Amino acid sequence: MKSNVLSRYRVMAYITAVWLLVFTAAIIAKYAFKVGDTMLISQIHGVLFIIYVVFAFDLGTKAKWPFGKLLWVLAAGCIPFASFFVEPKVTREARSLITDVAPATAKA
Repeated sequence: MKSNVLSRYRVMAYITAVWLLVFTAAIIAKYAFKVGDTMLISQIHGVLFIIYVVFAFDLGTKAKWPFGKLLWVLAAGCIPFASFFVEPKVTREARSLITDVAPATAKA
């Protein structure tokens, strides 16, 4: 597995997690305080979540995860704060599978 597969997943995990928190705050503001609209925020989060699902599925396929683990990683993108705990664990496990380590440069 190449390191860019893990990097793409990590970036999207954090971006999606932050937008999910923004979306959650907007929902609370809308329904609890009758302030604001969530349409734009929900659409942005929706697009980002789709990209997250694609990258998480790509990582899971290349890391040969069982289906249950893949579902857990995908569900972490739906639960506020969950990605901040799941992403580091996934990263630790996936680093051992990276095969594109840069070769050592020869000194003349």
